[in-house]
Amino acid sequence: MRPWPELPYEAWKDTLQTLHMELQIVGKVRFALTRREPLWANVPLYVTASGLTTSPMAYEDTIFQVDVDLVDHAIMIRSAEGQLRRVALKARPVADFFADFMESLDGLGIRPRFRAVPSEVPNPIPFAEDTVHGTYDPSWANRFWTVLSRVDIALKNYRSGFRGRTTPVHFFWGTFDLAIARLRGPDDETIAAGFWPGDEKFPHAAFFAYTSPKPDGIEKEPVRPAPAGWNTDLGEFILPYDDVRGSEDPGGAILEFCESTYAAGARLRGWDPGLIAPTGR
Repeated sequence: MRPWPELPYEAWKDTLQTLHMELQIVGKVRFALTRREPLWANVPLYVTASGLTTSPMAYEDTIFQVDVDLVDHAIMIRSAEGQLRRVALKARPVADFFADFMESLDGLGIRPRFRAVPSEVPNPIPFAEDTVHGTYDPSWANRFWTVLSRVDIALKNYRSGFRGRTTPVHFFWGTFDLAIARLRGPDDETIAAGFWPGDEKFPHAAFFAYTSPKPDGIEKEPVRPAPAGWNTDLGEFILPYDDVRGSEDPGGAILEFCESTYAAGARLRGWDPGLIAPTGR
């Protein structure tokens, strides 16, 4: 497999949709058991050397974390007392995964309460009733993680070049994207960039960037590299993943996209250009 593998949406969309629902379940546990932080920083998951993690959480006196292993294809629930529960990632209905995962938490004395219905998806099916999504191809799930792990490093390189406020690079299980945002002001004006594997509306893996609130005329701003541009349907800048993976320097292409889209938003918002520092590239 090439370092930046192909990730055609149509080829793995069934696995993607199942994995999306299962990661929503993991994410909702984190959301239920953590106090709200600015910019919802208590919501996302974080990339690891084998998948994604919640980072440590607490339920009563139990400290634990949930790790999503997309190499060995299992959910690992580890407590600070050394207890471990393993939930397989495999082809089966989301309803069965949900029952197994919640039973494993219960076995550790962890009983989170949350709305057990997917967020930010059309026509959500309660997890306990979802027998629609059940495809899981380990090779595609691992390929997705391979892409995430490389994008994570590229976005961290981008993050290092900013002296102002930023979020970490984090994975939002609702929208199913890996992203970072640069921030300014008491109203948290935002210029964000990230990676997304696509959906039925836009069936292509792509990098995206947007400024919020949206400045007038930003869609006319020039951005780089050449394949990047404004997508009217999505209302944000898009750089196709296939153009990145086919370039001589994928990491450099991602950085160029993030920096140029940031420059467009910052210029229209009047942000201080002195907040940009050398990236070390």
